[in-house]
Amino acid sequence: MIDFQRYLLIAAVAALSLMLLVEWQKFETPNTSAPVVSNNSNADAAPTTSSDSGEFPAIVRNDDISTVDAANTSNAKYISVQTDVLDLKIDLQGGDIVYAGLPAYTSSLESDDPFVILENNDVRHYIAQSGLIGANATDTSKGRPYFSAASAEYNLDESSDSLNVDLHYQYSDTITIVKRFKLSRGEYLINVEYLIDNQSDAPFQASFFGQLKRGNSADPSVNDKGGMFAMKPFIGVAYATNEDLYKKTTFSKMQDKPIKASVNGGWIGVVQHYFVSAWVPPVDSVNELSTIVTKQDMNIARVTSAAVTIAPKSQGKISADFYTGPKDQYSLQEISPGLELTVDYGWLWWIAQPLFWLLTKIHSVLGNWGFAIIGVTILVKAAFFQLNQKAFTSMANMRKFQPKLAEIKERYADDRQKQSQAMMELYKKEKINPLGGCLPMVVQMPVFISLYWVLMESIELRHAPFMLWIHDLSAMDPYFVLPLIMGLSMFIQQRLNPPPPDPMQAKIMQWMPIVFTFFFLFFPAGLVLYWVVNNTLSIIQQYIITKRIEKSGLPTR
Repeated sequence: MIDFQRYLLIAAVAALSLMLLVEWQKFETPNTSAPVVSNNSNADAAPTTSSDSGEFPAIVRNDDISTVDAANTSNAKYISVQTDVLDLKIDLQGGDIVYAGLPAYTSSLESDDPFVILENNDVRHYIAQSGLIGANATDTSKGRPYFSAASAEYNLDESSDSLNVDLHYQYSDTITIVKRFKLSRGEYLINVEYLIDNQSDAPFQASFFGQLKRGNSADPSVNDKGGMFAMKPFIGVAYATNEDLYKKTTFSKMQDKPIKASVNGGWIGVVQHYFVSAWVPPVDSVNELSTIVTKQDMNIARVTSAAVTIAPKSQGKISADFYTGPKDQYSLQEISPGLELTVDYGWLWWIAQPLFWLLTKIHSVLGNWGFAIIGVTILVKAAFFQLNQKAFTSMANMRKFQPKLAEIKERYADDRQKQSQAMMELYKKEKINPLGGCLPMVVQMPVFISLYWVLMESIELRHAPFMLWIHDLSAMDPYFVLPLIMGLSMFIQQRLNPPPPDPMQAKIMQWMPIVFTFFFLFFPAGLVLYWVVNNTLSIIQQYIITKRIEKSGLPTR
């Protein structure tokens, strides 16, 4: 006969395991292979055309520049800029940000060094470039402009809330340009502004472009411990269009399907685990978003704004915003619509978002993210209390009538049809739902998966300590204590459930705690903590219900 409850229970547990593994691997694997060479022979040439030409305004490489106007050359090639949350290095050749460290976020628990999001070295090439193209381009096929600066170091004074870093460039005898970086205390958003003083007799016309140029190096924010079970988050380009506030593509897909979109406002950036860098052009202009993979294996995500004309004998400006920092969704949503969606909770975002809100509210009271996870678990468990009550009651009733079920199996051992019929009659007579113990598990799967995404994607959990040996809730338990406790709790739960009458089913169920424990050895401690607390609450609830039914002498209906 077909034991519906057991088979459905096994199917539910197997489905949960599969969904968990799928979600774990759904983080896109970084593209570490060398991309196919682009067919665009001008991919690394400096822009010479306007943004309306339809061509990619790509950037000349610094090592292609053999000569620089001596009059515009200072002794220092780079300048340093520091605020309370940003540590930058700007290349005077082009005015590109070639290094960005985040003092508020350490590179690892073992180090006090800041996490580096932008850098240009032998390990990683990831920089933010910007310039002017068009009729009066500063960035041309002949090279990048070389700026001068009043100082080699700029620091945000403790008594100030903002810092302006001005780079000067003499475009011609009658036209001067200041490239200004405007930074604010506590902010990862930088305003990049070109101030143009046009004292010539002709109009000055140019378009702003900003781009992120990244190689195929691995994501430095990902902990590679765990082997084949190590987390492989998405890394690639994300952007907003008029139709969709959040779209994304991997670097490898950009080779065959480059992005090319015209949007009102919008943004484009490079997303990695916990952090994002993005160019945000003016919201009141039509901007072109595009991507390209160059012959030098560089992935470029670019925005080009509409051309701006500055009349003769007048002054004007061309600007855009640049963000490089943590994926703090509440800050990102204030910068540009859809930018907060880089905190990607997947298709269950409508459940994950309220869970994150709840997690932050509890944390604001308790001050510990581990206790906040426990608080969320308790509230989620309370929300499903009645559903679990019915499920555990059904399991307890099944356990109570296990001797009668075993008797039916023995009586009709040679006639599976009569065996099934007799069991169904018993279920009907005693008003037992053989599926009652399985459906709640299926219903709660979306909540569990949603919380999984919240714990995986939220920057707030990175390097967040709990207590005792748990110093990072986003990393695996270093001593595997929580996974072992989780396995023990699953075993205890099984002992409280009626054993499957089928020997094969019984063996499968016996292996489940072992299999889950093995998987959870490599899962983040925060997720395992949720499961341990959830199982503990289930055991308490199930034990009370089972004992009450056993003492009553009659099944609870």
